[in-house]
Amino acid sequence: MGASTSFTEIDWSKLPVPEDDGAARHLLGARIADVALPSTAGGDVSLARLAGRTVLFIYPMTGTPGVALPDGWDAIPGARGCTPHACAFRDLHADLKRGGASAVFGLSTQTLPEQQVAAERLHLPFPLLSDSGLGLARSMTLPAMVVNGKVMIKRLAMIIDDGTVMHVFYPVFPPDRNADDVLAWLTANPR
Repeated sequence: MGASTSFTEIDWSKLPVPEDDGAARHLLGARIADVALPSTAGGDVSLARLAGRTVLFIYPMTGTPGVALPDGWDAIPGARGCTPHACAFRDLHADLKRGGASAVFGLSTQTLPEQQVAAERLHLPFPLLSDSGLGLARSMTLPAMVVNGKVMIKRLAMIIDDGTVMHVFYPVFPPDRNADDVLAWLTANPR
């Protein structure tokens, strides 16, 4: 790990693997909804209005030190691993940019203050976006799950060119390899 981040190594073989339920199939070729999302960099970002190639990785929620994960979190296929997921994108950020990404964003339904804590704690070189109002999740019919009464988006990643989804990675498992898969796709599919 590049920056000083501590999280316990996860034995992916002991966690349930998410299955492709087809819930992201409709996203390929879709236009991203024009939804203003609060950003940890300040202001709002509408992914639909960004020029160039955007990498967006989505995760259910990052843990907060000192706060217990929801009951049964590890038993939910694909839930565990948000910190390693974000850290992998952090560690490959420069490579992703060299590979053609104009911008890289992480997104969850956590609030902006929760996202700010994660971005600072993990030393992320890119902004996290908050879809706590579920505007993007609902308008794009993103694959979701409900945990303890809270709607969370299932883990996925998208390559977006000028507001159009060019590729979707779903399901994503194990999460710490997703950034490598995204980089390989960018390298094989230059603009």
